[in-house]
Amino acid sequence: MLTNAAVKAARPRAAAYKLFDQGGLHLYVAPTGRKSFRMKFRLGGKEQLLTIGAVPEVSLDAARARCNQAREQLGRGVDPRTSDAAPAGRARAFEHVARQWHAHKRRRWTDVHAADVLASLERDVFPAIGAMPIGAVTVPVILNALRGIEERGSLETARRVRQRISAVFAYAMAEDLVDQDPAAIVSRALTPPAPAQHHPALLEIEDARALLAAAELVDVAAVVKFASRFLALTAVRYAAARGARWEELEDLDGPAPVWRVPAARMKLAAAKKLDAKNDHLVPLSRQAVALMHQVREIMHRDDANTHGLIFERAHGAPIGEKAIGALYERAGFAGRHVPHGWRATFSTVMNERGQGADRDVIDRALAHSPKDKVEAAYNRSEQLQRRRALFQEWADLLVGI
Repeated sequence: MLTNAAVKAARPRAAAYKLFDQGGLHLYVAPTGRKSFRMKFRLGGKEQLLTIGAVPEVSLDAARARCNQAREQLGRGVDPRTSDAAPAGRARAFEHVARQWHAHKRRRWTDVHAADVLASLERDVFPAIGAMPIGAVTVPVILNALRGIEERGSLETARRVRQRISAVFAYAMAEDLVDQDPAAIVSRALTPPAPAQHHPALLEIEDARALLAAAELVDVAAVVKFASRFLALTAVRYAAARGARWEELEDLDGPAPVWRVPAARMKLAAAKKLDAKNDHLVPLSRQAVALMHQVREIMHRDDANTHGLIFERAHGAPIGEKAIGALYERAGFAGRHVPHGWRATFSTVMNERGQGADRDVIDRALAHSPKDKVEAAYNRSEQLQRRRALFQEWADLLVGI
């Protein structure tokens, strides 16, 4: 049996270990040094685990009393993990813990990614399991929620949501709220996404013009149409355009307007995201500058109110992940062009016009890393003037002079 001295003297080891008392009660010692009282029991023919509480908040005597109470509850057919007598932490609803996890991770994410993560949980997870005590959420419960996402054909979304649920459980385990991650093994039961394919893209400038013209006739919010045109003119990744902020626009009314996309929002290795020298500079054409002035006027942004998202909807949230894709579908271009396709359109059209002579400038304009790593290390020229001319030529072709 355990003694108070043994509990106090227990030291961490390379791997977690247990010191047993009686009736299934034991002291669990994690490699981090965290110690907690736990109880093994059987319910429905399967071995289960109840975490009673951490040392020193819970004493050995209190743990034994809770263990006796749990055995009495089991005798009445009550699961001690979800009863009123369970510790307050373990009775926390999944949604409560998920929001704590989101707040904990929020400072490391961009505004757009943080909004997307929370929106996916609110849409696909909280209605199904949000109100359940996190310790009562099981593999079948999670799988059933994810099946609902799969049934609407969103296989990749189901995969990402499972990862987010699993991350919530990892956070809860670190907080000693649960003992395992039931979402970890669910991935084996999910339908695998289809093999990756190239994003559909229009490769003729006439078709690209037709798409923008058709999109203008669709009855959607003006901010979505503005974002679509800006995306087309700048050929950036969709996430960069959705997260564009007014304060990132430099010299908008001057001779050399540029959009400085912070490295933190670029598709880069984590270490590079922290270095401002990896910011991506997008020279803005006359048409892109005119569009920004139009957005300011229509969206009621005066010169003194130039902070926050450029393409925002209600409550300061960015436009939806699928907003522009849905616009193109309604414009009659389903399966022919997606938002990311503008990068292929820009690259194909401009490479063909230059017969490949400006391939390095086009690659830099698309924020592609140079293939020659030695050259990249020594040649740090931004080639801004050549890229400015390139984007101006592209804008003239796409929307007219």
